This record gives sequence, C-alpha cells and structure tokens, in this order.
Amino acid sequence: MNDPKLSSRELAESLFIVNRHAKTAPEPKHLYDIKKHTIEKLIKEKRAKKIGLHFSDHPKLSQQHSTLLIEVGGYYFHIPANKQDFDQLNHLGKVDHSYRNPKPKLSLSKAKRNLYNYLNWEQPKAKNSRSFQPTLQPSFLGERSVSPWNQRRRK
Repeated sequence: MNDPKLSSRELAESLFIVNRHAKTAPEPKHLYDIKKHTIEKLIKEKRAKKIGLHFSDHPKLSQQHSTLLIEVGGYYFHIPANKQDFDQLNHLGKVDHSYRNPKPKLSLSKAKRNLYNYLNWEQPKAKNSRSFQPTLQPSFLGERSVSPWNQRRRK
C-alpha cells in the first residue's frame, strides 16, 4: 500500500496537519514523535533546511529557550534545538507572528498515513473503542407486576 515517493510539499502538508492536531490533542506525544522523526529524516536527505533559531513563545520553568526553525517544501516548523545548532546557526530573535503557513486540505488520517509510509513505519492498530462494557440498568419494560415510576413505594 506504499504511495509513490511523496514530494517535499506533500510531506510538509502532512507535517502541518499532524503538528496542528498535536497542539490540541489530549495525548500529543505520538504525533510529536512522528513530526520529529520525519523532520530528522528530511534533514538527512537534504529535503529540509535549518533556517535559524527563534526564542520560544513558551518558556520552560520561566527560563527563556530557543527553538530551531526548519523549512520543508515552503512550510516552516519549529523543533527543539541542540547544542550544534547554537554553534552553526544565527539567532533570529522573536518569532514573526504575522507569517502563517498555508492551510492544506488534508485529513489527519491521510497525513499520518503519508508520514508512516515515508518513515517505513507500521500504522498502529486502532484501539477498540468498545473495549469496556457499559453497565446496563435493568429494564422493567413489558413486566406487568411493576407499577409506574411515580407510583412506586419508597423504601
């Protein structure tokens, strides 16, 4: 079921969708892992470019830190910076909030499928949403010996 080789633009659109959903997901770890591994592979293949460093909008423990700005297929993403990035790249200061990536028309499931195929990962099995049995209340429907709810004796 492998797709033909995806363009950098298609991968960037898939990354955008996964990243956008990760920001609001109740458990975003897996989505951020997909993003991280995809960007690392794109950098190794020279299909992504490190642009520079930005101050983070979300300081850790009230400490300012920087994130690495990456360009992939016309889209820009931030990932955590490492020590070599500080030695090799310019610091660009604060993030420019006036720039926005284009909004692709792509579902999360399609975006994840694209990135799994690119990374040669197996797609995880869907969890059964009916893994627990709800507690059923007994029904008195059809029973003649039961009085209506408003005429039952109190205990």
